[in-house]
Amino acid sequence: MYRFSRSIYRELVPRILEEEKSDPGCHREVLEACEETMRRLAYDRRYFARPARALFRDVRVHFPIGEQLYVYKVIERNLGLAADYLARLPADVGLDGLPRHCSASTRKGKPCQREPLPGREYCPSHKHLEEELEEFEERLDPIAA
Repeated sequence: MYRFSRSIYRELVPRILEEEKSDPGCHREVLEACEETMRRLAYDRRYFARPARALFRDVRVHFPIGEQLYVYKVIERNLGLAADYLARLPADVGLDGLPRHCSASTRKGKPCQREPLPGREYCPSHKHLEEELEEFEERLDPIAA
């Protein structure tokens, strides 16, 4: 995911506002926003509905009005490539190459260490959490059901 965030950053840096080009804080903010978006896309994809919009909202203040369409297109293209890459990864392995773990927490607040069911985010002990979430989403969007 590092290469996707750096690709966005490298394409956008030359277009930063003239008065901010010499400010390292501005460059750091753009880079951190790119990296945080990629991190969230990788680990929290289900709850990250519009990553391109979120990243654009975070970085647009650093670019002139005339460049904002270009900035959005760069962000959208690279996030699309990242999403395609994530979709091609094996379902039972995380980004770090280690087996996936259940998304739930134990009663003590520690992450569950069990392996999730195939194609799911939760292990057999916590699968009821996913079912409750699906029912809640159906109630929110009755048209899709």
